[in-house]
Amino acid sequence: MAAAAVQVRSLRVAFGVFVLLELLQFRTALSATFAIANNCGYTVWPGLLSSAGSAPLPTTGFALAPGESREVAAPAGWSGRLWGRTLCAADAGGGTGRFACGTGDCGSGDVQCGGGGAAPPATLAEFTLDGSGGLDFFDVSLVDGYNLPMLVTPLSTTAAAAEATTSSSGRCAATGCAAELNGACPADLRVESSAAAEGGGAAVACKSACGAYGRPEDCCSGDHNTPQTCRPSASSQFFKAACPRAYSYAYDDATSTFTCAAGATDYAVTFCPAAPTRLRTK
Repeated sequence: MAAAAVQVRSLRVAFGVFVLLELLQFRTALSATFAIANNCGYTVWPGLLSSAGSAPLPTTGFALAPGESREVAAPAGWSGRLWGRTLCAADAGGGTGRFACGTGDCGSGDVQCGGGGAAPPATLAEFTLDGSGGLDFFDVSLVDGYNLPMLVTPLSTTAAAAEATTSSSGRCAATGCAAELNGACPADLRVESSAAAEGGGAAVACKSACGAYGRPEDCCSGDHNTPQTCRPSASSQFFKAACPRAYSYAYDDATSTFTCAAGATDYAVTFCPAAPTRLRTK
């Protein structure tokens, strides 16, 4: 009898371990793959930043030549952002030999950002995987300005994923800013290439009103830190007219946050999705 009892307990322990491993594997499966592609006519250096408390990604930065793509796997529960850096070089920091970028620089001095975020202005893709209600939340933000076109497209990994998400939220759809805005950027928001000092530069990025002026009413700060007291500025309306699905200011949630079924959706992130373009610096 004692031997039989020991055997039963052993079976129960083994079953418990099996269930725990299955739960852990299920949790691990609730992840996503980012398929990052460069359709621009110039090299883009994607940067990736994990939010505080999120597991690190296998890379925080790399180069994509025109036409190249790369997949990056994100673990369950990951949140963070990714963006494209342009005009990068090992000596772009004034002859110091440090790696630096003309737009979207993360300040690491290296191709890998290593925990550094994008210096504005930069077009940002933001993700929270496996969030509330078993959904992934994502958006493309121009709140910190714009430096290049970007589109995020959900890719369902199961046949029922899109239908399940649509029934719960109706917001599993592509979002981003496919328009080339640097050439149309208002003069007071333009960031020009270094050659501009010699009269031959061109716009390489476009600041937000907050980045240009720093006023509370533009930054949704101070007495303007609520949806009722912070309204779209002329510059945010410029961004919204060109890219209606992207965040144009801090409280632009209603038309700019998208959701898909967690663990059943991967994401294509495409730079210059409309057509290959060349980055004009003069």
